[in-house]
Amino acid sequence: MRRRARRTALAALLLAAGATACLTGCRSGQGDTSSGDTTRSAGSTASAASAQSASASPSASTSTSTPTPTPKEPFTGLTGAQISERALKATTEARSLRMSGTVPDEESGGTIKIDIALDRRGDCAGTMGMNGQGEAELIKTGDTLYLKYDERFLRTQSKGEPQADTEALVSLLAGRWTKMSAGGADAKEMAGFCDLDKLLEDAGDSDDGTPTTVTRGKATTVDGTPAFTLYETDGSERNTVYVATEGKPYLLRFESGSKQEPGALSFTGYDEPVPAESPSGEVLDLDGLDGMTT
Repeated sequence: MRRRARRTALAALLLAAGATACLTGCRSGQGDTSSGDTTRSAGSTASAASAQSASASPSASTSTSTPTPTPKEPFTGLTGAQISERALKATTEARSLRMSGTVPDEESGGTIKIDIALDRRGDCAGTMGMNGQGEAELIKTGDTLYLKYDERFLRTQSKGEPQADTEALVSLLAGRWTKMSAGGADAKEMAGFCDLDKLLEDAGDSDDGTPTTVTRGKATTVDGTPAFTLYETDGSERNTVYVATEGKPYLLRFESGSKQEPGALSFTGYDEPVPAESPSGEVLDLDGLDGMTT
C-alpha cells in the first residue's frame, strides 16, 4: 500500500513536468505575422473606437484637450514563436517556481490536482490529490522526503485491499507526517521530480520536431498580472499560453485544448524561496519503521 500511495504522488509530478515541457518547448512553429482580428490588442481596438467617436462628435475639431495615449501593445513586432522563445528562456532560467492546477492521470483516467513549489536545490513543498478523493502533502528538504496523507486519500488508494489492512494503514498513517531518505529505493525517483534543474532541462530539450504553430493573441491579465495570450496549434489541438508582459516574460498559465487530456496549470512564485521546512513534532520514519522520531 505504501508503494501505491507514492505512485499516485509520483504520477502528479510526472504529469506536471510533462505539461511544463510541452508548453515551454513548442519552438518549431512559425509565428503569426498577420494583422487581422486575431492579432489586434484590446488597446488598438479601443483606440479605433475612440477615433470613430471623435470624428462623429461636432466638437471634436475644436477640442484642445490632450488625447489619452494609446497603450502600447506588448511584444510589438515579435511573432508568436519569438514570444514563445523569450518565455522559454526566462522560465528555464528561474531559480524556483510554483505550479498549481489540474492535469490528467492516464492510468486512472481521472484528474490530478497539484500545488507545489520547487527549486534548483531539489527542495519542494506542496499538495496533491486525485479526483477530489483526498489529499497528500509533500515536502523534500535536503536528503529527506516527507509525506502526509489524509484518511480519504488512503482509503481511496486502498480500494480492493482487505478491510483489515486498510484500517491498519489508516490508523498508522492518516494525518501523520512520515519521512524517508530521498535517495532510497522507495523515494529516489519521486524525489527526483522535486528538482527544478531537471524539470527545466527537460522543458528546454523537449522539441521533438512536431510542427507546431504559435500565433499571437491579445493583452489580458492572469490573476491580476498583465499578460499576453499565445495560441499553440498542433494538429487539431489548440492550447492557450499566457506570458507575463511586465518584468521577465515568465510563463504564467497553460490551458490544454485537448479533449483527451484536458487540464490547466498556473505558474507563480518565480525566484521566491520554497517553504520546504522539516515538519515539527513527531514524524514516522518509514525507512526504519522502528518508532517515532522528531
